[in-house]
Amino acid sequence: MSSDTEVVIKVRDNGPYKVTGPIRLVDVDGNEWRLRAGESVALCRCGRSQDKPFCDRSHRTTGFESCERAH
Repeated sequence: MSSDTEVVIKVRDNGPYKVTGPIRLVDVDGNEWRLRAGESVALCRCGRSQDKPFCDRSHRTTGFESCERAH
């Protein structure tokens, strides 16, 4: 897979998932959001964002803690 077509998801300590596209994100109602190759977006992990599924940095003020590591 070339870097132009590879999706990369980075888990950030105490913060969101950083997703680098290309991706197609579809919600439960079928609404979609597209990200081109090389573009990035942060997806909420703390559950407090007012812009879900996207991160609005609420994790910084809510005490969210998570330092997951891949096994």
